[in-house]
Amino acid sequence: MQQEPPRISLVTPDAPIAAPSHGGRAKCLQRLVRLDLPVPRTVALSFACVRDIARGRAPDVRAILDPFPEDALLCVRPSSGDPDWGGPGAILNVGMNAPRRDALAVTLGEEAATRLYLRFVQSYALHVARLDPDVFEPLDDDDPRALDAALEAYEDEAEEPFPQDRAVQLAAVLRSMARAWDGTSARLLRQARGAPVDAGLGLVVQEMALGLGRGECGSGVLQLVRSDTGAPQITGRYLRQSQGREALAHADEALFLERDERGPSLEELAPEAFAELVRSARLMREKLREEMQVEFTLEDGRLYILDGVRVARSARAALRIAVALAEDGLIAREEALMRIEPRALTELLHRQVAPGARRNRLARGVAASPGAASGRIVFSAEAAQAAAARGEAAVLVRRETSPSDIRGMHAAVAVLTERGGMTSHAAVIGRGLGLPCVVGASELRFQTRKKTLVSKDGRTLREGDIVTVDGTTGDVLAGAPAMIEAALDDAFRTLLSWADAVRDIGVRANADTPADAQTARNFEAQGIGLCRTEHMFFEAERLTPMREMIFADTAEDRRAALERLLPMQRGDFVELFRIMQGQPVCIRLFDPPLHEFLPGDRAGLRELADALSLPLADVTRRVEALGEYNPMLGMRGVRLGIAVPEIYDMQARAIFEATEEASREGAPVVPEIMIPLVSARREVELVKTRIDAVAAAVMTERKTRLTYRLGVMVETPRACLRADEIAQHSAFLSFGTNDLTQMTYGLSRDDAGRFMSAYVTQGVFPEDPFHVLDTEGVGELLQIGAERGRAGRPDIVLSICGEHGGNAESIAFCRSAGFDYVSCSPFRVPVARLAAAQIALSDKMT
Repeated sequence: MQQEPPRISLVTPDAPIAAPSHGGRAKCLQRLVRLDLPVPRTVALSFACVRDIARGRAPDVRAILDPFPEDALLCVRPSSGDPDWGGPGAILNVGMNAPRRDALAVTLGEEAATRLYLRFVQSYALHVARLDPDVFEPLDDDDPRALDAALEAYEDEAEEPFPQDRAVQLAAVLRSMARAWDGTSARLLRQARGAPVDAGLGLVVQEMALGLGRGECGSGVLQLVRSDTGAPQITGRYLRQSQGREALAHADEALFLERDERGPSLEELAPEAFAELVRSARLMREKLREEMQVEFTLEDGRLYILDGVRVARSARAALRIAVALAEDGLIAREEALMRIEPRALTELLHRQVAPGARRNRLARGVAASPGAASGRIVFSAEAAQAAAARGEAAVLVRRETSPSDIRGMHAAVAVLTERGGMTSHAAVIGRGLGLPCVVGASELRFQTRKKTLVSKDGRTLREGDIVTVDGTTGDVLAGAPAMIEAALDDAFRTLLSWADAVRDIGVRANADTPADAQTARNFEAQGIGLCRTEHMFFEAERLTPMREMIFADTAEDRRAALERLLPMQRGDFVELFRIMQGQPVCIRLFDPPLHEFLPGDRAGLRELADALSLPLADVTRRVEALGEYNPMLGMRGVRLGIAVPEIYDMQARAIFEATEEASREGAPVVPEIMIPLVSARREVELVKTRIDAVAAAVMTERKTRLTYRLGVMVETPRACLRADEIAQHSAFLSFGTNDLTQMTYGLSRDDAGRFMSAYVTQGVFPEDPFHVLDTEGVGELLQIGAERGRAGRPDIVLSICGEHGGNAESIAFCRSAGFDYVSCSPFRVPVARLAAAQIALSDKMT
């Protein structure tokens, strides 16, 4: 039977103190004692001891006080499992009373001793006795009558004199701090910060090093790196004649640590103590294998180290610190990888609202694409393009975006929509472009005809007003707060190179344009896992021939219209192949329903009739005929490719001609051609026959040999169930989890945002299934598809290319299911690379 650790322990090198039983602060102080650093005498109280105090059991104050001199003043600090969980504030100078004040007056002087006593009375009254702060806070330290007033006020409010016995004071402090941790509000707050329900609190009682008196006295904090960047630099402050962390609270009065031309420094005032302090900090870094902030006190020039806490750090600093510790041999590279939260990389890839900046919130929506940007509101893609042409930053505001908004999204600095969820059009394209995006901002009233937005509190914003879209938090802010820029430095690249060395699943990028491909290349994606070709047809010079093709009555006329698109499409593919330099490029054939390329308003119909030289009535009838009740389940994808095969013929020719051209100039290109929305083997057979014929024709015409791979995008439940048959005609199966989730749940991914938060809140779904892969329902289909696909063709390549590809939980599932790679938006590639490495390392550890 395991013996319970002692409830009260003097902190010595060999005392039975552990973080799980006494908290991180107690354990850290023990480590500092083991390093023979000048730590004042300290006693640690275990979680069990503090829990009993909170329940009303009186602490053994005599046992706590025995190690300390009778006249020593004490400090009580919390010691929780994680400093991020918070806890009650420290109480300084326990044991201060009238006789002690008189004794200190001899060494400190009357004024300093009186001020010390007054501050303790105020602190005790507010934080221990819980008396009315209005009575004690107005008292002026410089008023010689303030101490008497405070003692009198205490007696009036508490209905008893201020306690003079150190044991009585200490017992009350311990009881107050224990109960504060056990309170409902404190418990809810720390749970919100990730603490378990039963998180314990320890307490440490430490002899005070006063920081007051004759000679060089004071207190401060020091760390060896900057908290914002992680760059090596001695930072912190020192305040003469002070205690605790007063140097941080009075930065305008505090001194620099190192010599600084801007003012006096500790290094100049006490060079020996400063040198010892820096040596101690470096020793702590080396032995604790962490960047630590040192809290210290000088008493007549003598250094005391009161505490060491992990340096607070931004995501950028955390990464740089982890890499530096590994490069210095203090931690293994594997540990450095495990110290960085993959999602934290997002902060490095995009501009962000500066920490501490004032946030004038208008509304909150779904944080669909990370990063933040400020610009003037515009309500159309054309207006966004016009603003970009003038050199003005514009935020594109739409009820929801469609493929026709692509050009405007490219021109905008951010996108805001009223509707949509994590896999809506705006969200998917925003993440692909690295464009800050907030969708589903239903707290705002979108009056697009009036070109206004109205917030819930009645504020009206008009076109041209400046707003900020924070796609990291989902906030929509009025005005333009301060920003911090993206930071991709050598440490970032080093960490990801270490990740690549240990991960065992590939990471590709979803990239639709040369710009996307270049981003993917910059982030070292292992190829393109999904290129959506339909986005290439919305440029102005391509839209007209596309519409001519749609309105053509015969195959010959359709081919004639598509002939005009062929060189443009070929040029797109050549550029993609050149950028990827021999890396695999998986091109999805045309997927959306044709009506998406047609206007929906009267003005657009008139413009189309004029461009095609057709009567308006004929154009209107044709557009209406192409409409579908449920277009996402209608004639799109492979169905369109079979019904209108000329489209896929043109695309296949463009791919093969681009392959031949790019291979002549550089590394051989082996394109991957993906058929979307397949449900049956026969669909693959029909399309494959035509694509093989086009390949043969191009090889004959150009007198060359081409290698290509044909595969299927698995997006329907039936394709998962019949994967063994489909695999026999496919080199790869790439699971499109966006549509597969939509069809499995019977949920519209564009409309689910309206009720999804209520479903998650009430526990219907544990998470939004469009954001985090449903490993039970959709995941079972993936496993069935993978198993049956491999049964039909053992060497088939398996992947996912939906938005789940950049999610750590989804990557773990795909790896366990035997998938070869995941593909995600370019800006999520670094996140996926790190997550995949951590998953592999975690698997080795278990």
